[in-house]
Amino acid sequence: MANILHGVAERVGVYPGTFDPITLGHADIIRRGAKLVDRLIIGVTTNPSKNPLFTPEERMAMVTREVAAMGLDNVSVVGFNALLMKFAEKQGAGVILRGLRAVADFEYEYQMAGMNQQLNAGIETVFLMADVSLQPIASKLVKEIALFGGEIAKFVSPAVRADVMARIDKVGRMGDD
Repeated sequence: MANILHGVAERVGVYPGTFDPITLGHADIIRRGAKLVDRLIIGVTTNPSKNPLFTPEERMAMVTREVAAMGLDNVSVVGFNALLMKFAEKQGAGVILRGLRAVADFEYEYQMAGMNQQLNAGIETVFLMADVSLQPIASKLVKEIALFGGEIAKFVSPAVRADVMARIDKVGRMGDD
């Protein structure tokens, strides 16, 4: 199902993730990915193997706010709790956008891309390397640093930092001070 934009097939991409929380690395991939497609859909999903700090609704609101701050008019945020390829098909996407930080990411993402290709060979997976200065950033590590009282300002926007710190104040810090 091709979307039509001004008589030409619209290129739609999906950038899926849990975004718990959205980091500067995610923002970099969103900005760059938005240049590659006519419409980029940020798919905020659940992942049963991760221990989320924020609810799906909170993550949706956070990502929506961060995307609005970027001023990208071809990017929208949609929540989903389904198989990625089914979500991508429903959105009319021809591209799945994935960010890579390191070799370990590549191995996992390569396997996932292969499985997704078996489910729908008509949807391509495109990998974007994170900016070198942002490669070490991972949401899991941001949460861990914050939980143990470390500073996360280098890894997230000021608004996301405030969200994380407010949540940490509710759940409590860990470790010895």
